Amino acid sequence: MAFKKVWCALALGFLLPFSCAHTDFFTSIGHMTDLINTEKDLVVSLKDYIKAEESKLEQIKKWAEKLDQLTATATKDPEGFLGHPVNAFKLMKRLNTEWGELESLVLKDMSDGFISNMTIQRQFFPNDEDQTGAAKALLRLQDTYNLDTDTLSRGNLPGVKHKSFLTAEDCFELGKIAYTEADYYHTELWMEQALKQLDEGEVSSADKVYILDYLSYAVYQQGDLAKAMALTRRLLELDPEHQRANGNMKYFEYIMAKEKEANKSSTDSEEQEKETEVKKKDYLPERRKYEMLCRGEGLKMTPRRQKRLFCRYYDGNRNPRYILGPVKQEDEWDRPRIVRFLDIISDEEIETVKELAKPRLSRATVHDPETGKLTTAHYRVSKSAWLSGYESPVVSRINTRIQDLTGLDVSTAEELQVANYGVGGQYEPHFDFGRKDEPDAFKELGTGNRIATWLFYMSDVSAGGATVFPEVGASVWPRKGTAVFWYNLFPSGEGDYSTRHAACPVLVGNKWVSNKWLHERGQEFRRPCTLSELD
Repeated sequence: MAFKKVWCALALGFLLPFSCAHTDFFTSIGHMTDLINTEKDLVVSLKDYIKAEESKLEQIKKWAEKLDQLTATATKDPEGFLGHPVNAFKLMKRLNTEWGELESLVLKDMSDGFISNMTIQRQFFPNDEDQTGAAKALLRLQDTYNLDTDTLSRGNLPGVKHKSFLTAEDCFELGKIAYTEADYYHTELWMEQALKQLDEGEVSSADKVYILDYLSYAVYQQGDLAKAMALTRRLLELDPEHQRANGNMKYFEYIMAKEKEANKSSTDSEEQEKETEVKKKDYLPERRKYEMLCRGEGLKMTPRRQKRLFCRYYDGNRNPRYILGPVKQEDEWDRPRIVRFLDIISDEEIETVKELAKPRLSRATVHDPETGKLTTAHYRVSKSAWLSGYESPVVSRINTRIQDLTGLDVSTAEELQVANYGVGGQYEPHFDFGRKDEPDAFKELGTGNRIATWLFYMSDVSAGGATVFPEVGASVWPRKGTAVFWYNLFPSGEGDYSTRHAACPVLVGNKWVSNKWLHERGQEFRRPCTLSELD
């Protein structure tokens, strides 16, 4: 019998979505979308491998069935069967040749193509830093938007198109990452959620013993000794020989006995209860205001102040380009004055800017006040790229538009910065201008301080992602095709500290923005200085 050879033709010719490996995937949804295509390619490769294995097994099965019938007949009358010379020949041929071919088929590794593809694609995979960054982003979203673990685990978020949920194993992983950061508050929350889902009957590889081990320690670290003992007892019911749990129980009982002997007063006990109450880390007042504004719980303007806000058609102070076709402008805030321009950048321009920027996106940086150089920071989670006017007519046209509508010279401005925010992407409260204690902030540019900020919103955001000003209580929400503008400096050149602002974490959606920082040089006659410091 001649075997039909099985040729494994697993395609390796997938077009790789990257020309070079990226890092910090979690800081940009735009780059994470490439990973979706990578995973799709791997699924196709995996299915090809499965088909090859199935084809191989099908041929082995047919051979086995055929030989099963043949040997069943032959064993009933071996001498009579072999009395036929053809049967004798075929027996010799099968055992000498065909069983060897079958052995080669069984030993043939059909996974080579899939493994090769995996090896090629793996260099473009996220790493441990990305997984940890994404996990921390979920914890940040939980705190900022006051989300309980059950809501987040079940994926019940506003504006979601593709609902997803966290398994008990996912919750356990989040708890472990919090634990490695000594964040026992979130460790407790997520270990309890994992335990809850297992108690409700979820089938998972997560082990209750491991979960209780982490949970009891996290609870103890927050001072709740009684709860830690109760959790340890539950652990020992599942695994009576657990060495660490037995040791912890003895220690907890010792501490409890000492506390009873101390015979504290009722007042002291009440204070102890307050101290052991589970709390978040203490935040600065600004942090609380920032999170409230992100949730839309900020200060409300008085009716009197609201009456000062208007919408209008704006011609750029009689700029020839806008006299016949003025743009729509509306006031967002009065002090500092923040204005929004509507329909100021087209969808086609947005796509062009995004396509130019995407290959160059890298982890966004901030100015280090000590060195005056750019560096990455944990409080800015996004990726950015810089575009020059000479690279594209679209970028040049956008720069001209900013100059016409602000009346400021853009020749001394920084290049157009394009930013894409990642999972829970944010930029915590900061100033755009250099303060007096940062005299070298923009020394290398030689164009003075940042006099003003122009910010394009290039996408709508389903939930979160507002630009907030904690000092004054303003929240500016992303609206695709619009731009906001404000001055960072008073006409005197002094910094306006009320412009301290932040980009709230993106809860649901994908946030693209681009901004132009305009500098002092070249504005001497466009925005003359005043004698008063705060004018």
